[in-house]
Amino acid sequence: MGRWTFSAGWGTRESVIDIASRRVVGWATADHLRADLVADALTMACRQRRPVRAVIFHSDRGYQYTSQQFAHLADELGIRLSVGRSGQCWDNALAESFFATIKRELLDTAAWPSRATARTAIFDFIEGWYNLHRLHSSLGYRSPAVYETALAA
Repeated sequence: MGRWTFSAGWGTRESVIDIASRRVVGWATADHLRADLVADALTMACRQRRPVRAVIFHSDRGYQYTSQQFAHLADELGIRLSVGRSGQCWDNALAESFFATIKRELLDTAAWPSRATARTAIFDFIEGWYNLHRLHSSLGYRSPAVYETALAA
């Protein structure tokens, strides 16, 4: 989860990332840190991916991820929850790396006049740049989309 500021306050974002391809498969933005935010991102990921096999969702120990509401949703979706160890930020390194990237490459590059403007920019960044074109050293300097296409072939 990451935060950004804009002229009228602050916002936060959540993402669900496929660990194999580094593709952001679900994401959400809000002006709060409640479980609804992570639930929205997970729901989006399941709608996009439609998993047919068991899926594991890994997160840190934030209260949003350990809430009864989120556990119930994960159970409904057939998703097993996994949380990192207390005080071990590297247990969630993939998500932390993505948050640093979106902050450095997008959110810290402009003044955001509204949450709606920032949300549109986040959509464009994730769906139009990050997933389709941004190269990842862990994927052999391919984008998530190119990597997934190669896996499917």
